[in-house]
Amino acid sequence: MPESRHSGKQQGHAGGRLRGVLALVLLGIVAAVCFSLGQWQLGRAAERDALRAALEHGRSQPPLVLSAVTDTSAFVPWQAAGATGRWSDEHTVLLQNRNLDGVPGYWVATPLLLTPQKPPVNRNDLVAAGSAELEAMSGEAGARDFFSRGASAQQAAVLVLRGWLPRDFSAVDRPPSVPQEPGLVQVTGELHTHIPRLFELWKWAGGGASQLPAAIPQANGAIAQVQNLELSEYERATGLDLLPVVLAQTQATQILQADGLQNGTPNPGQLSEATPSRGAQAPPSATALRREWPGPSLDADQNRGYALQWFSFSAIAGIAGLFVLRSMLRQRPNPSSKEAS
Repeated sequence: MPESRHSGKQQGHAGGRLRGVLALVLLGIVAAVCFSLGQWQLGRAAERDALRAALEHGRSQPPLVLSAVTDTSAFVPWQAAGATGRWSDEHTVLLQNRNLDGVPGYWVATPLLLTPQKPPVNRNDLVAAGSAELEAMSGEAGARDFFSRGASAQQAAVLVLRGWLPRDFSAVDRPPSVPQEPGLVQVTGELHTHIPRLFELWKWAGGGASQLPAAIPQANGAIAQVQNLELSEYERATGLDLLPVVLAQTQATQILQADGLQNGTPNPGQLSEATPSRGAQAPPSATALRREWPGPSLDADQNRGYALQWFSFSAIAGIAGLFVLRSMLRQRPNPSSKEAS
């Protein structure tokens, strides 16, 4: 009987040690996971602090004038910028599922063909008129290339987020009417490195919805509709020479020189906001574009609060582990009592 009681106590001690070890392992995992989540929240807070600093830095810069010869290294995100040119309406793309004040709608993205700059005078310009120097060296290899060297202006384009249009649920298969502004226009906005992306749920199912067409404009003349738009893919589809930035328009378009509408009416499916008056703003219409762009989340204090919570949970798990370890040490069998039995 004494031996059976002793073996029962040993089994009880062994079972208690096993439960204690499992509890320590679980509490250690919880403490490590909570601590790592706290570190992640601190990292998110640092990212938002850096984003706020970049935004303030960009908005403090003087306005930039975009052209084909603008130095791309001068582009600063959130910097005010302006551009002069003509809309390339046939390359318009509608970005789906962009809500404004809880209303579903589209962002209208249209490239602006920038006004070419006057080419700088090079040596070829100086000798081409009546000079014999060009003819004298024309027989030498690379002579004409030498005389024609120099920076040359080529027409470039910048993709502009023109504004937001509401979705018409009564016309499922018909896109919204996009306001048209024919003529030479001046656009003012803010520079961005890319178009903000939306999570595409269809990718989980392996679908191909909202993909950019291979060529824009499309053969059927329909306006392309996508959910997200990458500049590199859009440049390949359109064949345009795009600046590596997106201009989010913030003010009404300035009509510098309005073109006459064909047959006095706008193109089908489009409205005209252009006016013949020089330097006037495009008047509002029933489908006027709204330019209220969502800003990035900059609440770093919220992330720090979450980090404090996760660190607290980690500390609680660690303290609980210490109590479990203390209990295990107290329940260890006494060697002297074991020998006496």
